[in-house]
This record gives sequence, structure tokens and C-alpha cells, in this order.
Amino acid sequence: MDRYERILTLHRILKSARYPVSFARLKDELSCSRATLYRDIAFLRDALGAPIEYGEDESTFRYAADEAERFELPGLWLTSEELAALLALNELLGRADPGVLAGALAPFRARIERLLSDHASGRSLPVERIRVLASGSRRLDQATFRGVAGALLNRTRLRFRYRARSTDATTERVVSPQRLAHYRDNWYLDAWDHSRDALRSFALDRIRDPQPLEEAALDREAGELDAHLASSYGIFSGAPKAWATIRFSPHAARWVADEHWHSQQQGERLPDGRYELRVPYSNSRELLMDVLKYGPDAEVVAPVSLREEMKILLQLALGAYGGAPT
Repeated sequence: MDRYERILTLHRILKSARYPVSFARLKDELSCSRATLYRDIAFLRDALGAPIEYGEDESTFRYAADEAERFELPGLWLTSEELAALLALNELLGRADPGVLAGALAPFRARIERLLSDHASGRSLPVERIRVLASGSRRLDQATFRGVAGALLNRTRLRFRYRARSTDATTERVVSPQRLAHYRDNWYLDAWDHSRDALRSFALDRIRDPQPLEEAALDREAGELDAHLASSYGIFSGAPKAWATIRFSPHAARWVADEHWHSQQQGERLPDGRYELRVPYSNSRELLMDVLKYGPDAEVVAPVSLREEMKILLQLALGAYGGAPT
């Protein structure tokens, strides 16, 4: 426990104690020597102004009753766990969508870095020990993000052109933005699509020329959003149309059993060591892509339509290796 954490722990003990606290208890709680504890108590009292009262033989300590409620440590004090969390947050801000969020988050990052520097007190912080690696993120235009986020926060309708990933067809949409979602290193807009009269999710990297309108956005209940957009597998909207059953080999079962695929997933170990996973889905595309990552260690068991779709994908993939590369 470093000095910052000892001082913070000492303050919390004395502030919450209803009766004087013994020196022996403080020494045990802080896991430090007798001399170190006396120095910490003196620093808390003299440098930080804590209203510490001593017992007759200086074997007990407490905050003065009339000042204990009002006194707080000046500035911001962090435990080692809180410091680690702040370091991770700083790395997330620096690496997640730097082109989109860098300008808006730069002042916030500067404050965090000053705080970390102050906390270090001359010591080097192990920033290189925490890494945040983006995987599969797609390029997103900064103006698009600002336009969509602005309409969302201002609660106005939004018009834009949308190029569907599946068909590559471009359509014009007028939507009432409901919320932004960051999923697998990419941004999505959950919105009420007025042209479809339904809730839809839009990938921000496929949105072009977002134009906020003067008409107020139509608000949907949070429960409706969750039921429609969060009940099925992945980011795809719509109520689940079926439950998928996937079986994993004993080799893959070791880590699949600990993975979070869906909030409603069901899983069990089979007698032969395999792992069976059941998840709801509304659109098979993303689910099958996840299953394909496991290659021969995963088998789609049900429903039959999903199993047949996987067989077709595998046959098409195998067909690409039928001859020499062209």
C-alpha cells in the first residue's frame, strides 16, 4: 500500500468511526510500521488539516465530533484500483475512434493526464502496462458523427442517405434518433425510421450527408428499444425469430463456456466434454460469422434452416479453393 492509499484509508477509517480507533487497529489496517503510521497521522493532521484528536496516552485517535462530517481530503485521492481504472480510461479515450472523438475529448484527456501526473508525485506511472487494441473498426467521418450526435442530443429528426451493407443500395431515410451504440469498435444509431414506420439500427460508417431537421424527434420508450434492439443476437434489430444451438468441441469448450454472447444465452457442458450454447437471433449473418471463427471446433445443430445456411457458406468457401488462385 503506497502513501496515497494509506492516507486515504486512514481518513476513511477515522471519518466513519463512531468511537476512538486504537493505534493497533490502524497499524493492522494500513499494514505499516509504527513509525510510518505516526508520520501518516502527522501528515494528515498538519499538512491536510484533518481534525484529529488523540487519546490520553496517544494510543487512540478520532476526528473531532463537531468537524468530522465537514472535513474532506483536499483534491482527488485515488486508491491503486481507482488509479488503474483511470489509466485504462485514459487509454480508451486515446485509442477508441481517435479521428472522431479526439477533438471533443482532448480537454478531458488533458485533465486526466494532469491528475495522473499529480498523483504520481515524481514516480513514473505504468501507462505502457495497459493496452487497448481496436479490432475490426471501420473508418467513420467526423462530420457524420457530429451531425448524428447533435440531432440525437437536440432531439430533432434527421435526414440522411444510407448505403446498405448487404445490397450496397442507397436509400434516403428520415429518422428520429433514439440512442448511439458502440458495438465491437464501431458506432451505430438506434432510431425510429419514419419511412419504414419501425425501429432500425444504422451503422454510422454507412450514413452520408446527415441533415438535422426542425421537426422534433419522436421518442420511444426505453423498454421498447431494449425489447426490439437488444433481444436478438448482436446489433441487428428485430425480435428473435429463433434460438440457435451451437456445439463446441472439448478443446474450444474451455473458453467458450466463459464467453458472453448474449444476455439470454444458455449453455451446458455435455457428458462427452463438448459445450452446447443456445442464443436467440433475428439475423443469422453476424451469428454465423462468429461461429465460423471456431472452424472445425463448432457445429450449428439447430434450427435446420440455420444449419443449412452454414453448410452453404462452408461449401462456397471450399469452392474458392477448388483450383489454383487466379
